[in-house]
Amino acid sequence: MLLIGYGNPGRGDDGLGPAFSESMAARDLTSWRIDTDYQLVAEHAFDVSGHELVVFADAEIGGAEPFSFREIKPGAPEVLGSHSLVPETVLSLCETLYGAAPRAFVLGISGAEYGEVKEGLSDMAAVNLAKAEAFFLDWVKELPDH
Repeated sequence: MLLIGYGNPGRGDDGLGPAFSESMAARDLTSWRIDTDYQLVAEHAFDVSGHELVVFADAEIGGAEPFSFREIKPGAPEVLGSHSLVPETVLSLCETLYGAAPRAFVLGISGAEYGEVKEGLSDMAAVNLAKAEAFFLDWVKELPDH
């Protein structure tokens, strides 16, 4: 199982994805490989291809709830000249290039302060991060071979 947390910690709440994956890396999730990155790129398709289950964690702008969690399927590839991809495109590349189709989910964690160059999360984002962490840990316990 693979968890990829991505975003820019130098842009306030955009760092929610990396904060989530780093928090999970500090826990005893022995069945999980955990990766933290600034953005999704084509090379992530190779990493994803080696797993049966993948969770992408990212900041969510304008979310009505503290976090969202949804299953995703491969999507139409974007222009591959793009330096940043969405999870559905990574799955599509994974399927096309490596013949793998893991089950995949997106965990979107709501934040409030984006764009400004600053380290650290807003108070609201920190609360939402804690709620997303609690949800995820409960969800993982329900998985076979967690």
